Amino acid sequence: MKLDSKIPAGPLKDKWTDHKNHLKLVAPNNRPKIDIIVVGTGLAGASAAASLGEMGYNVKAFCFQDSPRRAHSIAAQGGINAAKNYQNDGDSVYRLFYDTIKGGDYRAREANVHRLAEVSGNIIDQCVAQGVPFAREYGGMLDNRSFGGTQVQRTFYAAGQTGQQLLLGAYSALSRQIGLGRVKMYNRHEMLDIVKVDGKARGIIARNLITGEIERHSAHAVVIASGGYGNVYFLSTNAMGSNVTAGWKIHKQGALFANPCYVQIHPTCIPVHGTNQSKLTLMSESLRNSGRIWVPKKKEDAEAIRAGKLKPTQIAEEDRDYYLERRYPAFGNLVPRDVASRAAKERCDAGYGIEANDTNEGVYLDFSTEIQTKGKQAAYAKGNHNPTAEEITALGKQWLEEKYGNLFTMYQKITDENPYETPMKIYPAVHYTMGGVWVDYNLQSTIPGCFVAGEANFSDHGANRLGASALMQGLADGYFVLPYTISNYLADEIRTGKISTDSPEFAEAEARVKDSISKFLNNNGSKSVDYFHKKLGLIMWNKVGMGRNEAGLKEAIAEIAQLKEDFYKDVYVPGSADELNPELEKALRVADFIELGQLMAMDALQRKESCGGHFREEYQDAEGETLRDDENFKFVGAWEYKGDDISKEELHKEELKYEEIKIAARNYK
Repeated sequence: MKLDSKIPAGPLKDKWTDHKNHLKLVAPNNRPKIDIIVVGTGLAGASAAASLGEMGYNVKAFCFQDSPRRAHSIAAQGGINAAKNYQNDGDSVYRLFYDTIKGGDYRAREANVHRLAEVSGNIIDQCVAQGVPFAREYGGMLDNRSFGGTQVQRTFYAAGQTGQQLLLGAYSALSRQIGLGRVKMYNRHEMLDIVKVDGKARGIIARNLITGEIERHSAHAVVIASGGYGNVYFLSTNAMGSNVTAGWKIHKQGALFANPCYVQIHPTCIPVHGTNQSKLTLMSESLRNSGRIWVPKKKEDAEAIRAGKLKPTQIAEEDRDYYLERRYPAFGNLVPRDVASRAAKERCDAGYGIEANDTNEGVYLDFSTEIQTKGKQAAYAKGNHNPTAEEITALGKQWLEEKYGNLFTMYQKITDENPYETPMKIYPAVHYTMGGVWVDYNLQSTIPGCFVAGEANFSDHGANRLGASALMQGLADGYFVLPYTISNYLADEIRTGKISTDSPEFAEAEARVKDSISKFLNNNGSKSVDYFHKKLGLIMWNKVGMGRNEAGLKEAIAEIAQLKEDFYKDVYVPGSADELNPELEKALRVADFIELGQLMAMDALQRKESCGGHFREEYQDAEGETLRDDENFKFVGAWEYKGDDISKEELHKEELKYEEIKIAARNYK
């Protein structure tokens, strides 16, 4: 199979404009003749369904939640990037493009990233028009804050709930189209297979999660916008329902899966507190604007803190190691996520961790300096040039509450500690997946008519995503890319007519799904689904996590293959197929996670370099930074399914070419 990325010719800055100008169109009177299925209603799916419905297409939208408002996009807290340069601090489309390529450790497709930067400003205008309540400065202008991996302020935000507010904006646009009858919403439905007719995507098989009914749905094109696969690790910041099933099912039907080993470990999550925990909680990266990250300089202080004999507030300033500021003075606490995560791991591995859990893993995120700084500024602004210490502290806390109040409340409810008074405890956790289904410049997979948007595709972030870029990519794909590129494909479908669900292809796909369900329900095993999911998670975190090496990856591949065998032999799924059955849902999803986990380890093993979130311990420089091999690994690794034995998957390479960017070692010092 030869990969054709369909990147347009011409200068980088003109590619998207010229490409749009030459794409085929579907006339408004022909759009009602065409059906489109959208799987997933997070930011990418909801914005795509709303846009395509407004254009006049017949859209069927599917989500496994009870409402699109429950999509995991709501969990994105800190903000959304856009190159508007409102702060007049040197930002530009090129700067956003460059930061994104560099942040991804030079492993992203240049043309896609430049397009993302180009349309970023339009996203903000669109969302403001929808009524998204972005934070504003005193004069009424939209406010910005900094995020990791940049030296400008380009992140637009709505307190600490940006994702939720953006999703409500997209949901309102979607709801309008539902009300007009252009979008039909299928809540509590899960896609379990894709249907191909004559090689083209022509529909899906979905399960009604309430009744258990297996349904056939046809369309002229299918959009997969089902999010990422972080829950392969069991413990992650993802919603517990987040899964890879839609992406994995299309992979098994011919869509290549690209860069599965590129996983982002987010540096600011609440540490694991026990073995029975089922989910981790993200504390927004925006907090790194105001918090300083540290551990004690002395191991005996760290040991005393873990033993409960010492409080962090009792550690003198000179006895604190602000290790990010020490190692990366140019960016300090705002280095990219992969850099910050590895630095935290290094300190904890060296014995300086502060959390009294099984692993002693945790560092502090301290707001005391910001409270004093902002408190003094607030006092001066009020005309008080000689404020007392108490006044400064009170005003500083008030400033923090206005910026991050809901995040501080959430932290206190989970940990029973007041972050205004004592530093937050944080540690890296699995958060986002840069890998995903391979797509070309038009966001089309290797299955004609099957498009993939948002986190479900691989396209824009390389080996590491910069903070606040996930929301940007999801909305860019849904509002400003897919409406053009999918229309180009559908222009040849005007005369196709209604797609029948009575064809042999639909019958075969439905039979596959029913057979899989039947096998699980009749298995009579002795172990729960979670038993196997946790085992998979431990293998993944310990051997395909923040640090990877050849021996560990080979062990992981063998262990996951054995786990797959044990899973099918001994998993027990109670209940029946014709009812609400959460254990059955989990079993179907974990079956896909197990296969994906093996592929992730295979991908990490073949990539003999360190880049972004993929850190091979054998490939690091003298200071412990990533050591890329641009001569041999400057490619997208896209895997082709070759049957039930995942070890037989075939690797295809898309060479990455850089016209505008000069590749260099990443330096945030």
